[in-house]
Amino acid sequence: MQNDKPRGRKWAVRIVTALVALFAVLVLVVMFFPWDVLRGPVNRYVSEKTGRTFEITRHLDVDLGWRSATVKLDGIEFANPSWARDPYLVRADRAELDLRLWPLLGGKVVIPRLMMVAPAVGLQMEKDGRRTWALGKDTSDEGTVPTIGQIQVDNGSVDFLAPHLGVDLHAEVAYDSSKGELPLSYRIKGTYQRQPLTAQGRTGNVMQLAATGQPPFPLEIDARAGQTRLKAAGTVAALSSLDGIDATFDLRGQSLGDLYGLLGIALPQTSPYALSGQLGKRASLWEVKGLKGKLGLSDIGGEMQFDQGTKVPMLSGTLRSQVMDMDDLGPLIGLPPTARSANAVEGVAPPPTVTQVKRPQRNGQDKVLPTATLDFERLGAMNADVRYSADRIRNVREVPLDKGSVHVKLQDKVLTLDPLDLGVAAGKLSGAIRIDAAKNPADIRASLDLRGMQLARLFPKLETTGNSVGKFGGRINLSGSGNSVASWLGGASGDVAVLSGSGQFGNLLPVFATLVGGDIIKFLLRGDRNVELRCAAVAFDVNKGLMTGRTLVVDTTNAVFIASGQANLANETLDFVVRPEPKSKNILSIRTPLVVSGTFGDPKGGVEVAPLAGRGLAALALGAINPLLALAATIETGPGEDADCKGVLADANRPTAGAAANGAARAKGAKQR
Repeated sequence: MQNDKPRGRKWAVRIVTALVALFAVLVLVVMFFPWDVLRGPVNRYVSEKTGRTFEITRHLDVDLGWRSATVKLDGIEFANPSWARDPYLVRADRAELDLRLWPLLGGKVVIPRLMMVAPAVGLQMEKDGRRTWALGKDTSDEGTVPTIGQIQVDNGSVDFLAPHLGVDLHAEVAYDSSKGELPLSYRIKGTYQRQPLTAQGRTGNVMQLAATGQPPFPLEIDARAGQTRLKAAGTVAALSSLDGIDATFDLRGQSLGDLYGLLGIALPQTSPYALSGQLGKRASLWEVKGLKGKLGLSDIGGEMQFDQGTKVPMLSGTLRSQVMDMDDLGPLIGLPPTARSANAVEGVAPPPTVTQVKRPQRNGQDKVLPTATLDFERLGAMNADVRYSADRIRNVREVPLDKGSVHVKLQDKVLTLDPLDLGVAAGKLSGAIRIDAAKNPADIRASLDLRGMQLARLFPKLETTGNSVGKFGGRINLSGSGNSVASWLGGASGDVAVLSGSGQFGNLLPVFATLVGGDIIKFLLRGDRNVELRCAAVAFDVNKGLMTGRTLVVDTTNAVFIASGQANLANETLDFVVRPEPKSKNILSIRTPLVVSGTFGDPKGGVEVAPLAGRGLAALALGAINPLLALAATIETGPGEDADCKGVLADANRPTAGAAANGAARAKGAKQR
């Protein structure tokens, strides 16, 4: 029994020794194994598994470890599937890759590092999900796509084709160690989103497709797609997901609306722009901080976020202009930019201007209301919550805007501008606009209130002559359907009204409006004097684009003006008769109704011929008897009476029941409750 223990120990020692020797032999075999003899079997195995030709053309070597192996390929050719344009997925003089061993047991290929010398890579993907870099026979199977961490390239080219996305790019890559931290340069040429694209730049020597455990790598890019140009410099943690971006950028182009085709962000059409700032991306959230630049002649600044992680991407932020130029608003409603706006941004080719674009005509006259179709379809690409304000508004020409702000919301294809506030003529225009793009044509509602505006500010000629004018207000409540400003107004229904109480203004306006010769003589002899405005009301019922005057009255101390008629928003025609009724007796009067006709683009004014001709014939007849008697035919007996201002304003405040009232009620529903 005593001898059994020494014998057991001897056998244990022998077994351990044998195992150590076997391990040493295995290590020696692995270290000195002629891996190249497996080149043929490996070529056949990979070709069989992938269904396409794979060949290591010159030499194979492997450094085997416990968890991974480093595979060295001297000459490699890997064919693409038969449906691909390029015959090869990759051809390279040399390649070296780190291959994780344990994931292979589960059928997954994990390559933490891939180095290639002088590669030519042909990548292609199809709408049905097929891609050339899927390594299984079913190239639409996500599970057959290898996971690659880093790619290091020493000169070479890459082609990428995705016909359904309008992408066809060719990139040339070169390595130059003298370039410091950015030794890898690239040039790209082709088409992106069916627009010509060119790009160039530099990166670090290692491109990180996955960021696990790796520092961000530097990247510079100067790209141009169509009329859009981007310059950026910074770092990127992971190219495969474009994650961990931290870069400065300069972006410019003809219209922010062009970014929809390039980036999928539904921004409005604008004048040419130039924007810069700090761009960051973490997971699905893009952020722009310190945004500043120009939109045409207006400055712009603020911060923006674009979250792609929600079911529908979300754009949010706050923007502000110190000075906003009115010329830059034309593209928002379908008008081309003015020449001033089109040429405002350096380095951007000016788009066609409003004077260069041939506009639709009717009876030889230009249309005034914008007829360009607004692309409401893209509103379904995202949701939005953006606030914008302008400290000062300039170049307002006839409309004296002071400042403005708007809260823009887009939710499930419904766009609202609420509240919308503008300082106008020392007063305020406020309200809401709602566009439901889920319907075709879009359902559009506008409810706007005008408060405390001054005629002297609205008409600068009155202000410069020292006339003092009372304040006025009004409202616009219109609803209808359309895909352009013109088509919407041409079919809209609702209520439009402008109202004013008492005030004062120079008598020049009523004098010439009534054509009262005696008052003209007194004005010339005595100079201007103030006339009291008792009240004024201009109100329309709107029924499917036809604006019918409900109350058209201006009452002053020396005359009452009562008008009737219609304005057709569909065909842009005017048909009004203004009847002046002087309140005093005068001579030399040729008072007769005034006629306003023509189109919005070419309005025409005149007088009704019959009353004027009657007075003229009477003057001629009496003049034949005695020249002094001819004045009798021009005597104005002053039949005009004060208007019932309370009743006038009350009537103007009530749209007629029916289409006008219903349209106004629908428009008011655009405002937040």
